[in-house]
This record gives sequence, structure tokens and C-alpha cells, in this order.
Amino acid sequence: MAAQYSIDGATAKGIAASVERGVAEGGLSPGDALPPVRRLADELGVSPGTVATAYKELRQRGLVVTRGRGGTVVAETPSVASRRPPRVPQGLVDLAGGHPDPAFLPVLRPPSPVTPVYGSHRAAPRLAALEEVTRQWFARDGVPARHVTFAHGALDCIARLLSTELRPGDAVAVEDPGFHHLLDLVPALGLRTVPVTVDGEGLVPESLRAALRGGVRAVVCSPRAQCPTGAFFSRSRRDELVAVLRDFPEVLVVEDDHNAEIGGAPAHTLAAAGLERWAQVRTVSKHLGIDLRWAGVACDAITLARHDGRMLMTSGWVSHVLQETVSGLLRDGAVRALVADGEAAYAERRAALIGALGDHRIRSVGASGLNVWVPVRDESAVVNGLRTQGWWVAAGARFRISSPPAVRITASTLAPADAVRLAADFAEVLGDAQATYGG
Repeated sequence: MAAQYSIDGATAKGIAASVERGVAEGGLSPGDALPPVRRLADELGVSPGTVATAYKELRQRGLVVTRGRGGTVVAETPSVASRRPPRVPQGLVDLAGGHPDPAFLPVLRPPSPVTPVYGSHRAAPRLAALEEVTRQWFARDGVPARHVTFAHGALDCIARLLSTELRPGDAVAVEDPGFHHLLDLVPALGLRTVPVTVDGEGLVPESLRAALRGGVRAVVCSPRAQCPTGAFFSRSRRDELVAVLRDFPEVLVVEDDHNAEIGGAPAHTLAAAGLERWAQVRTVSKHLGIDLRWAGVACDAITLARHDGRMLMTSGWVSHVLQETVSGLLRDGAVRALVADGEAAYAERRAALIGALGDHRIRSVGASGLNVWVPVRDESAVVNGLRTQGWWVAAGARFRISSPPAVRITASTLAPADAVRLAADFAEVLGDAQATYGG
């Protein structure tokens, strides 16, 4: 535990509040260890059960994690902190963010003028024109589009789906490695993450079955452009997963198809397979722009009712100004052509980086999406070594639960010629690490 911060409190709630205050104000940082239960109980003059209850509450709210013999530590992304992604050091090439190339994003032109309305849009939250375009978008890939709705982005939607479906302490099956924001969100909702192994075709059926037998109540996965590995479902893998899921009809299956337009992979989705409880979420931030905090959702009737019922009680609806903007972009032929050019460029850049790394006998994967995942032995050594060479890449720890170490490289802005230079630098860094650590 950080020496400069002392936990106080005479009750479980008071102790938990003290820890939360320390995290929010910076006195406790991600990875800092909290005192063992008995030691803190002795220091505060309370029972060990009181401290244990406080730590349990903090775990359920995503502020701390317990690492067995490693004790209880502040979570890497605690749910109360206002942390931002690390600033890219000046002079480095940023290949860590997972963002698209701005050259393939349209200029956003919100509709004008906007006519004032009386009251609210709760009675008619979705614009008919955008609803029809959304139905066509899902139906194009065989996803049933009878029930569709909108949300403020993928994570907003997934959080609402999980919080209406599950209760604190329930388990959610997630990809490992997987989307780091999702791995942070699940514990922040008071839920437990159960890792499911991912290979080049996405979720591994045997691992998924084990998670389902263990009692998970929801599954969250990506059918293509999986973050961070770029895996995508083949038709046969999708069928295998469906066969597993049919034995657990009460489990909610949420597909995050966030890169549907630029993933560079076919759509073999679980959502098209006739499951009883399902939802597929698609967003536009990766192919139309980050300011468009909008997601389209297709789902079964029960899931629709639960999602929209909760949304009506909170934000109510997605801004109609935003809906008008998205609707216009989705129907614009020039925008569709620009997006298609981006999808082709991303495929070329991923392939160039994977090929260049392969020339140095460095194994990597990235069959779809914006990123390339490179297994390594020591993430820190590689990240720091590439930093000295002028590259800024992401350590894989933020994307992993129990899967092996790796680094994630965003290839969306990396020209093929630069990929050759990066691969050579990567090989040099690995050589230096091997000489330092041996083996």
C-alpha cells in the first residue's frame, strides 16, 4: 500500500469510502496493495469481518481486485477514477490507440436548422428514417431486424443490457484476451468475469462450454475484428458455438460487431442463428467518427423491452440531432465509398505488418479489424524497447485475464513501408531482450 495514504473508518461502509476517496484523489494508485484484512482490522480497532465486508464491496464495485496470495490491490482501471489514456510522448509514432485513420472518416455536418419541440421525445425516441436504415444494416448480414433500438455507443448498450439482466455477483463470460474497456466495465457493474479462450476463429467452443457449465448468465463476444487479436468467426466455428449455446437457452448472448463496416471479414454471427436470448450491437464511431456516440441494437423481444425500459427511466433517448446526422451519413453514397476505401486500406496495412514481422520470424495475428496482436515473453521490455526506437505500442496486460503476454499494435495508420522499419526495430528489441534475460 502507498505509504502516503492511511485508510480510516469504523464501519465497513466507512472503510470502503476511505479507500474510494484515496483512489479518486490519487492517494491510492492502480496496482497499490491494500493492507491484509487482519492487519487493517487491528490498526482500525474493528473486527476482521468488518474489513472483509468493506473489501468485498470494493471488489463488487470494480475498485479493487483480489489476486490470491498477492492480496487485494487497486484495480488497473478503478471505476471511480477520472484517469485518461496515457499521453503519447512527443516524437513517438502512436500505434497504441486502436483508432481509425482520419483520412477515411467523413466530415460531420449536423443537420440545420433544428426545429424546437414541446416536451420530450420519450413517446417517439427513434427517428423512423434511421430506424429503417438500421433494420437494413442488420438484415444485410442475416441478423433478424424485427426488434431494433438505439443506444449511446456499444459500452453504454452493453452496460444497460447486463445491468437489467444480471444482479451483483453474477458471472459474465468474456473473451480472453478481450476488449479492455469491457474487462473494466463488467467488475464495475458488480459482476464477475469468466475468461473464455480466443483463437484465430474467436471463442473456443470447449472453453465457452466450461464457462456456461460454471453458471455464467451472459456472454459478450465479437463476431469479427475481435479486439485485440483480430479474430473472426468462420461459418463452422459459428455453428459449433451455436450448438454449445443451445444447451443454455436462458443465457443472454451479446455480440459487439463494432467494426461491421471496416472489419474486413465476413459476417458469420451468432445473432443470425435463432438463439432465444440475444443482442447484436453495431456502432459507427470507428467508420464515421468518434463524436457519433450512437449504436444500433438488434435483439429478441424480451431484451428490447428491458433495454428500452431502463433507457426511458434514465437518458430517455438518443439525441435526434445525432440521429439525423447518423442517418444522413449512412445513406450517403460518397461516404459509403470512403468507408470501403478505408476497409481496403486497413486490410493492406494489417497484412503488410504481419508479413514484415513474419520476415523476422515474429509470429503475429490480425485477420480483421485495425490491430495486430504479437505474442511476446516480456511486455514491458518490448514496449519500452520500441519506445526507444520511436514507436508507441500497447502492452497486452490491459487486454488479458489469464492468456499469455503480448503487445497490441494498431496498424490503421501504418504505411506498408513503415511496417518494414517497425518490424526490424521489433526484431532488434527482441534480440536485446533475449541477450539480457537469456533463453
